[in-house]
Amino acid sequence: MTISRNYELAALLLRVTLGAVLIAHSLYLKLVVFTLPGTAEFFSSIGLPAFLAYFFFFVEAVSGIALIVGFHSQIAAAMVAPILLGATWAHWDAGWLFENEGGGWEYPLVLVLMAATQIFLGNGRYTITKEA
Repeated sequence: MTISRNYELAALLLRVTLGAVLIAHSLYLKLVVFTLPGTAEFFSSIGLPAFLAYFFFFVEAVSGIALIVGFHSQIAAAMVAPILLGATWAHWDAGWLFENEGGGWEYPLVLVLMAATQIFLGNGRYTITKEA
């Protein structure tokens, strides 16, 4: 395999992985498990405006889908990166490990770094759109 081919596959793998995680956390956890009103209540409990739960849900879901199909992945990753930084902050007091009660900040931080890497990589070849 050439370096160029490795890059293309790496961009695809990162895009699909990050997109799947975002969809799982928005469409499944926030919508089905915790419900949007429950997520809004959690946001309020940590001092954030409740309406942000609905906005973040939308951005995570749309960004996740865009990343999976490769539709302007740099924009999608840039849109979700601040939300992921916020998730890192929200879990900060629980400690490093995400398995801690309240979930630690290691996992959200990894997602921030994945989004940052996606911003640098762009869509790659295996996508529905091409970015300059």
